[in-house]
Amino acid sequence: MNNTNTNIETQKKIFRFASSVVLVTVLATLFGVMWYEQFRMMMPLFFLTIGNYLMIGLYTVLSILVINTFKGFSIGSGRISILCMSQAIAMGLVNMLEFVILLLMTRIKALVWIMLAYMLALTVIDAFAVFLVTYLSTKIYRGIFPPFSILNIYGEYENDLVFKMNRRADKYRITGEMSCREPLEKITNELKNYDAVLINDVPSEIRNDIVKACFATDKRVYFTPKISDILIKGSEEVNLFDTPLYLCKNVGMDAISAAVKRIGDIVISGFGIILTSPIMIITAILIHTYDGGPVFYKQTRCTIGGKEYKIMKFRSMITDAEKDGKARLASVNDDRITPIGHFIRATRIDELPQFFNILKGEMSFVGPRPERPEIIAEYVKEVPEFAFRTHVKAGLTGYAQVYGKYNTTSYDKLKLDMIYCEKCSVLLDIQLILMTLRVIFTKDATEGVAEGETNANVHK
Repeated sequence: MNNTNTNIETQKKIFRFASSVVLVTVLATLFGVMWYEQFRMMMPLFFLTIGNYLMIGLYTVLSILVINTFKGFSIGSGRISILCMSQAIAMGLVNMLEFVILLLMTRIKALVWIMLAYMLALTVIDAFAVFLVTYLSTKIYRGIFPPFSILNIYGEYENDLVFKMNRRADKYRITGEMSCREPLEKITNELKNYDAVLINDVPSEIRNDIVKACFATDKRVYFTPKISDILIKGSEEVNLFDTPLYLCKNVGMDAISAAVKRIGDIVISGFGIILTSPIMIITAILIHTYDGGPVFYKQTRCTIGGKEYKIMKFRSMITDAEKDGKARLASVNDDRITPIGHFIRATRIDELPQFFNILKGEMSFVGPRPERPEIIAEYVKEVPEFAFRTHVKAGLTGYAQVYGKYNTTSYDKLKLDMIYCEKCSVLLDIQLILMTLRVIFTKDATEGVAEGETNANVHK
């Protein structure tokens, strides 16, 4: 075994853990100062020493749980901007929860607004703190641990994965490439010159041999999964015999989880309609005032089992956006989008009317993004497995919305959605809903496709 690689991985884990401890300690200290200086004085009962420690301890535990849900401890792995955004949103939620707890503990109504002001101030201070700690930790991490030198082993199809990885020069450094059709012995000999290997869209039978060679030589492996890989990943071990056996149930959620999910959809969509009604009313007035056209845009989409329904969105394009009768996705700098449309699309306000679709049960809060029947038909011509997405109910947000972009290829969208189909659970739904808050503030998540494309030109 390569002890050097093992030591580096151990050092990285220790550094990430130490950075996370520093981050949480800073946040807990800030709350502790605010607690002793302000919040404790507002409580009707005097807290003993252990009581003060318990309040700070509760805040610390909540911070760890919520930041971890937003993957905010990935020092060195994620971009600084995304990490800071995740941590800031997480601390906003933690402070909101802590405010509710303090609200239940105090009986003096006059102090509520003062308490809220202090909690908002703490949130702003937390945002500066997480940026400072994360920025310094990431810079130190990148200085200590340089990016891996990677050998790109490519197949017969081209994709933009290498381009994407090269954009993260702090983490990946692809310094060589060779065809998967080269003799295995030659590939194995070449592995010695690199820290890691990227198996990039290589046929399964060849990929398996390369993976074994990498395992034998202790080389880190990155590879693009096939649909079958994702299906198998969700399998369970069956330990009834002395022969290893795996089971893929392929049934999605069980009945109890599905019922809990449906109840959650009703509750969340109901609250969503109530809380966002002022925003929806203002948006409706602005859209109608701009050109006198309809406020809502109804369009046929497909949900579970390919069932069609009318999705509701605020109209963001001109009234005759598809007068030629051809279905196409919004492109970069699409002149069909109105000025108001640009804003509501960037802020996701155009999606709010879908709360009514969720309330009616036509779609869920979390699931694969519903597509139009015409576009699905076009996708299926290139990627027949795209129809697998309809094995679960369509959703307002989901795996592809959190980890992909608007212009992500149909095949990559399918992979992301299939990961959800295999892993779907109530807890995963909660995580994805929270992660969606981060996506709202990520500009590149709304990138359009190139002019005239439908995003279906992909390979299997």
